Amino acid sequence: MSSEENALSVVALGGVNEIGKNMYVIRYANDILVIDCGSKFPDESLLGIDVIVPDITYLLENKDKIRALIVTHGHEDHIGGIPYVLKQLNMPIYATRLTLGLIEVKLREHGLLGSSRLKTITADSALRFGSFKVSFFSTNHSIPDCLGIALNTPEGTVVHTGDFKFDLTPVNNHYPDIHKMAALGRKGVLLLLSESTNAERPGFTPSERVVGEHIEEAFSKAEQKIFISTFASNVHRLQQIVDASLRFGRKLALLGRSMVNVVDVAVELGYLRLPEGMLIEPTDVNRYSPNEVVVLCTGSQGEPMAALSRLASSNHRQLEVHRGDTVILAATPIPGNERNVARIVDNLYEIGAKVIYGSGSVTGMHVSGHASQEELKLMLTLMKPKYFIPIHGEYRMLYQHRILAESVGVEEDNIFIVKNGDVVDIEQGVASQRRKITTGNTLVDGLGIGDVGHVVLRDRKHMSEDGVLIIVITLSRADSKILSGPDTISRGFVYVRESEGLLEQVNRIAASSLDKLLEEKVNQWSTYKMTIKDEVGKFLWNQTKRRPMILPILIQV
Repeated sequence: MSSEENALSVVALGGVNEIGKNMYVIRYANDILVIDCGSKFPDESLLGIDVIVPDITYLLENKDKIRALIVTHGHEDHIGGIPYVLKQLNMPIYATRLTLGLIEVKLREHGLLGSSRLKTITADSALRFGSFKVSFFSTNHSIPDCLGIALNTPEGTVVHTGDFKFDLTPVNNHYPDIHKMAALGRKGVLLLLSESTNAERPGFTPSERVVGEHIEEAFSKAEQKIFISTFASNVHRLQQIVDASLRFGRKLALLGRSMVNVVDVAVELGYLRLPEGMLIEPTDVNRYSPNEVVVLCTGSQGEPMAALSRLASSNHRQLEVHRGDTVILAATPIPGNERNVARIVDNLYEIGAKVIYGSGSVTGMHVSGHASQEELKLMLTLMKPKYFIPIHGEYRMLYQHRILAESVGVEEDNIFIVKNGDVVDIEQGVASQRRKITTGNTLVDGLGIGDVGHVVLRDRKHMSEDGVLIIVITLSRADSKILSGPDTISRGFVYVRESEGLLEQVNRIAASSLDKLLEEKVNQWSTYKMTIKDEVGKFLWNQTKRRPMILPILIQV
């Protein structure tokens, strides 16, 4: 990053101008700290991609300077990239007990747990990494054990809020440490990095406790089985579902691997209180009366393979939703997931279920874990930063957060709306943004990390739109004459039985093109294939106005 020996530099490798794959790098001289290492899910343009993680080229180039990875909390967009990054860069990881518990599940699945260096921290921890003195403060979010981070450097203090809101009636009675935040502000904050997810929402984000009241009301009215779907990581909400189940004398069954994993970790570490004998196996649900059971499942975002989607399509191998059952979606659809959620709701209504769904503000079944405008202004007022970088949001959110910062006294010229890779340097108390480093997305496809590039994605898109045509021809090794074929195989282009005439013409054109080259004594196989692709491609475009991927396969015997 900075070429200056005593410069403080800050850059996001992920998490600005986007929601997801958060990763922030703070460097002073020859010491680097990494904050969070998240992932995000691909959109429909990234065909076949499982997950997206940050590009860590810069970190690999400076791996001898990395002192630690510090994780603010246990959501996927903050821990999901850790197994993939640790395969290339084994740095020590510092996080709270619950966050480490969730990280351990991922590392165990990837066979990395034994070689990982995991360190537990609390809000009272004080750490030293070279030029950095690091302290922490408690925050609220939709998962327990969240921390903000204060990094004291020779240039001044840098504060990273993590994801937060100010919940003054938290379900677990762990309150945000406003006093410690104010103390940091009194001492002086050089630079604040604060999340921007709800920067467009006025007012305050409601307390999670409000959701518990609506869950109990819905449980009191349910006459048969209750199916309730929410984010598996929202341990506060899981606790309220457990409490409501206990109050109304219902057993609890879990569906979905992520739900089972989170509950196991949260119970083991003491973050979720689950009465003995309440939990039952999904296969045992039908042994109880319908009014004695609650099924807690994944799939609130309409994921096609998640439990709720399979239940709605009557395709779950263990359980069924019956007429009169109550189904609660205790989550608001993330933008882009509305269509999938709507399809599930339609299917549930067709079954005859009673469905409680929609915006959390309407049903009371969901509140955000992120600070709204008044809370963002409160954080800015407590910290009183000289410089401010809004993070964790798309551009419009970052821009709105900038306006909020100006409204509470941060100077306009001291606010930096950056993109991933933009470096903010601070030298002798003066900040500037004049340079970039290499960053971007690393695409994970199966076991491959970063081996799927633009060309592969372009080919996948091509095949998904127009299909593929495979033309197989067998040639004589002795005299290079055609022995058999061409035989054309269509996949996703045309239905063979209804297009025999078209495919026969394709075979004739392929044979004619190859015969002409053989007569001209051309013996380059690349020329054979390119000519067949060109001639067949022109014909198919004229006939169908489609451009399938054409794959000539030449076999010599």
